[in-house]
Amino acid sequence: MNSGLQPGTTAEITVKVTSDMFPAFDGQVVHPVMSTVSMIYYMEMAGRHVILPYLEDHEEGCGLAVDIKHVGPAVEGQEVTFRAVCVEVTEKRVVCEVTADTTRNRVGVGTFTQAIFNKHDMSRRFQAIQEEADTK
Repeated sequence: MNSGLQPGTTAEITVKVTSDMFPAFDGQVVHPVMSTVSMIYYMEMAGRHVILPYLEDHEEGCGLAVDIKHVGPAVEGQEVTFRAVCVEVTEKRVVCEVTADTTRNRVGVGTFTQAIFNKHDMSRRFQAIQEEADTK
């Protein structure tokens, strides 16, 4: 990774809750609020924005671990701000504390860990797995 990424580096994104973010199973909406899946998606996106400026051309990052709690609702039309703050950087890992907040309440909190790897090596690995899957 390029130098400069350190604890305290922060990224934020804000999204408006839409009905396609509601939790739905078998075509039935469970609650008219932002789903946990949607919340985690945007927490990961904020974390990705933390690392993007520091990746070298041959590097890529991917989600390795999430430890998230969904602690409050966000209803349709509300804006949710997702914030990722880098708390740990190693050669192969970046850990961010992530939060999701409306102007009214906290929606989620936790950590998101990304693995940093050589994207060409990982592409070859994915291709080998795909070829194996295609033969079955």
